[in-house]
Amino acid sequence: MQQEALQVVREYAEAVFRRARVPMEPLNYEVDWVDQPSRHTSYPDAPRVPLPVDLPTLPTLRDLFTGEGLPPPGGWSLPALAALLRLSYGVLDRRLTVNWNQDLAKRAHFEHAVWGRGTASGGGMYPVELYLVAGGSAPLLPGVYHYGTGPHVLERLLLGDVADRIRAAAGPQAGDADSFLVATIRFWKNSFKYNSFCYHVVTQDLGALLGSWDLLARALGVPLPRLLGFDPAPVDRLLGLDGDRESAFAVVPLTWAGADPAGPVGPSPDVQVRYPAFERSRRLREFPAVTAVHRAAAAPPVPAPQALAAAAPRDLPGDPVALPAPLLERLDSPLSTVLATRSSSFGRFRRPPDLTAAELGTTLAFAAAGRHHPADAGLPPDTPALTRIWVFANHVDGLAAGTYGYCPRRHALLPAAAEPDGGMSAFLQQQYFLTNYTMGQVGAVLAISGRLDAVLDAVGPRGYRLLNAEIGAVAQRGYCAATAQRVGCGAVLGFDNVAMDEALGLSGTDERTVLFLLLGRHPDGTADLVHRL
Repeated sequence: MQQEALQVVREYAEAVFRRARVPMEPLNYEVDWVDQPSRHTSYPDAPRVPLPVDLPTLPTLRDLFTGEGLPPPGGWSLPALAALLRLSYGVLDRRLTVNWNQDLAKRAHFEHAVWGRGTASGGGMYPVELYLVAGGSAPLLPGVYHYGTGPHVLERLLLGDVADRIRAAAGPQAGDADSFLVATIRFWKNSFKYNSFCYHVVTQDLGALLGSWDLLARALGVPLPRLLGFDPAPVDRLLGLDGDRESAFAVVPLTWAGADPAGPVGPSPDVQVRYPAFERSRRLREFPAVTAVHRAAAAPPVPAPQALAAAAPRDLPGDPVALPAPLLERLDSPLSTVLATRSSSFGRFRRPPDLTAAELGTTLAFAAAGRHHPADAGLPPDTPALTRIWVFANHVDGLAAGTYGYCPRRHALLPAAAEPDGGMSAFLQQQYFLTNYTMGQVGAVLAISGRLDAVLDAVGPRGYRLLNAEIGAVAQRGYCAATAQRVGCGAVLGFDNVAMDEALGLSGTDERTVLFLLLGRHPDGTADLVHRL
């Protein structure tokens, strides 16, 4: 059974990596924009509990990078939880930006408005749903709540202490916590646009959210263990979810400040949430490839997490090219400000001036720092990262055009290959199969890679979700570092992975590029509208 699930995951991943050359099923799929799902899931019949709206001033990215000036560790409070939810996934502003995205003309109309959030999401779909299962020590009535991202409220779906259901699913990693945050993924919120490609995107979306949570938890001085290796079935049942359409992907145990965990109170009844979610779409489609890979990747992880150390990227040969020291003074923006102003570039890059080697190095250093694995898995503290960041240097002042691998330990670049024939800009444009970026204006392309087969061998099919979660977390940290430096950044999946791997010398190895970050300058003169909420 495990081998069958592994084969399903491997075949799906291979189809994803080769989709620029062999399109994924269904062919000729057309997005029904009129029938798209709501961007903000709601439970209109459920009672609403207002959350604090004042956002705290948080430590700077510099503090988070150096570890200095951080608050002492403590417990959770309702204001801290509200800040975590709003700054990571709540609505922070309305944006109207002149860019090269294909749907720009519609965005001037209110019904097609873009509502900015702190965490990046593929296509702006935001498929993750957040639930709070509050136990007896929580500062609100025990029960199950859904976070309403639009109005910034908790919607109470069930009254009563059912935290034992989550604790049993999470196992020993839950500790003595009696309250939990649960992150689920609702596939239709992404698959209506990306069809079979959905699962690859949403598992990175989850990682980006967990990356934001890691930064916010350190800035707030609260613990935030992120558990991915649990049994989702009882959690889905409690939340009233059809596991093939929406399922739990992450659990975060919460310990409240000034309160002793209530502990076990006896088994709770086999109940589930009382209210249905509002569904805007008249027709919900399911895609066989998404259902199959989700069922396969939901298989319990192999209980041998130490084996993940062998799945780390191998050392690169060659003479390192030193990077300038990180520009710590450029990271002096508070995390709250960075998340509130983070946005994707959507083709707005302009030259000159060029990106500098110091700006590139600062982004690389911050993106590669922090907790590598956004999961429990019982990993030893010194477990190396599962990912590597590569650089396609295009127009970087102080760095020769070419391809490099980044070494965080030495803060240096290791040359991979020379500039392609015809120039780096032409090569990148040829491999990019979308139309919203002009590669001649891009300073550098960062490629986040991993050894998927080695991760799958180490922990089983669930490793696909684990690796993609780390990739998403690295991308979110890269966004934050670029935003603090006022460098443009855009995450894309639209490159021919096979050609990009060949250019990095990865052909014949088990390391593959997965996600790409474009870095460069934005024009000084803009015609943008940002209304802060």
